[in-house]
Amino acid sequence: MAKKVSFGSIKRFGTRYGASKKLKFAQVEAQHRGKHTCPYCNYVQTKRVAAGIWMCNKCNAKFAARAYSPEKTIELPREKAAQEMPQEQDELLQEEEFREEELQKES
Repeated sequence: MAKKVSFGSIKRFGTRYGASKKLKFAQVEAQHRGKHTCPYCNYVQTKRVAAGIWMCNKCNAKFAARAYSPEKTIELPREKAAQEMPQEQDELLQEEEFREEELQKES
C-alpha cells in the first residue's frame, strides 16, 4: 500500500512538476516559513524577512544568515573530514619526529 503524504502548501502546483520535486520543495518551504531561535536573545520568534535576512520579533534584531535557515554554518561530511585531517597530520608528524630521534640516538 502506498504511503499517504500530506501535500499542504504545495497543492497549488496541481499535477505539475512531479511528486518528488514537490515534496522536496515542501520541506524547504516548511523550514524557512517556521519560527527559529534568535541568536541574540535565544527566543523562538525569528522569522524570515527575505532571502538571507532574518528578524527577531522580540528583540527586533535584524541579521543576515543563510537563505532558508538562520543557522550560520552547517557541517557537511567534507568539512568534518577536513577537520579530522589536521589531527591525522599531527599524528604523522609526531611519528616522523620519533623516528628521527631514534635515528639520531643510533648514530
